[in-house]
Amino acid sequence: MRLAGLFAALLALAGCGLQPMYAGGSSAGVAQGLAAIDVPAIPGRAGWLVRNALVDRFGAAGEAAPAYRLDVRLDDSLQALGVLNDDTISRERRILRARYQLVDLASGEILLDATDGFDSGIDVVSSEYATIAAEQTALEDLAREIADRMTTRIALSLRSQAEGAAGQ
Repeated sequence: MRLAGLFAALLALAGCGLQPMYAGGSSAGVAQGLAAIDVPAIPGRAGWLVRNALVDRFGAAGEAAPAYRLDVRLDDSLQALGVLNDDTISRERRILRARYQLVDLASGEILLDATDGFDSGIDVVSSEYATIAAEQTALEDLAREIADRMTTRIALSLRSQAEGAAGQ
């Protein structure tokens, strides 16, 4: 009985039209599209971290001639959350927001205009060094999260454009 239920579920899943985004590995259309994205320098330490993470993710399929440009603007901020009786801060929140546009180099058309953001809580301790290290670690983690989210959204956009072009 369980085997029949499992078979029915697999059959239904196969018929729904879902398919892996990176089917075909590095030669897949989405992977090739990601490899063809140029990421100009982004100002600041957060920009350097995000750009490096994006270049790592986009370059997984190898090198390709740039067909797209990704313009990114970041907003990195620290906010005090917990304030003790003696007016010292006990907790901070690091917020990293990204506004980005994927531009087709051939036509100048903006293919994707999106915003993503993440935040991270940081305990402020008596050691200033430990607090600074925690702030930097939070920034590194947030940069990876932002790059992952951006890569996914851009890949989905490239995939839907490829499907739209194939359907016409």
